[in-house]
Amino acid sequence: MGDTDSIIKVRMADFAVCQAPDKITTIGLGSCVGLVIYDPVSRVCGLLHAMLPDSSKIRNHANRAKFVDTGFDDMLQELLRKGGRQERLTAKLAGGAQMFDFSGESEITSIGRQNVEAVKAQLKKHGILLLAEDTGKNYGRTIVFDPQNGELEIRAVGHPLIKI
Repeated sequence: MGDTDSIIKVRMADFAVCQAPDKITTIGLGSCVGLVIYDPVSRVCGLLHAMLPDSSKIRNHANRAKFVDTGFDDMLQELLRKGGRQERLTAKLAGGAQMFDFSGESEITSIGRQNVEAVKAQLKKHGILLLAEDTGKNYGRTIVFDPQNGELEIRAVGHPLIKI
């Protein structure tokens, strides 16, 4: 990395948009999802770290980035404002783990799966192709996306580094 390159850090229940040569990262993806939307021509990308699938089911939804549905819409608008073109956008996805081993699946234990399904529904609705994903399982992840080459690095303790 050169002196001017930086890594943009996205906190839980937030999103950010950046452009190459900057990279973008988020840590602590358990049942949360890390969605990257990327324009390979302008090299503009956005990363959303969403906690819950649907803002309409929660009374306090002031933080729109906390939810897949509203966070997706806000990040997409910002991405388009910064030079991304809708018809070129692609996506990569990580997270959505089931972090606790309970007998049987409930509304709470299946939140990771629900988050992944919510992302896929939004991508389909907006005509954005999901190129790759590393979702589910039972461990947390840290991701770093490089809009220079479109590569998503996924790190998890006790697991090999994945690049998708």
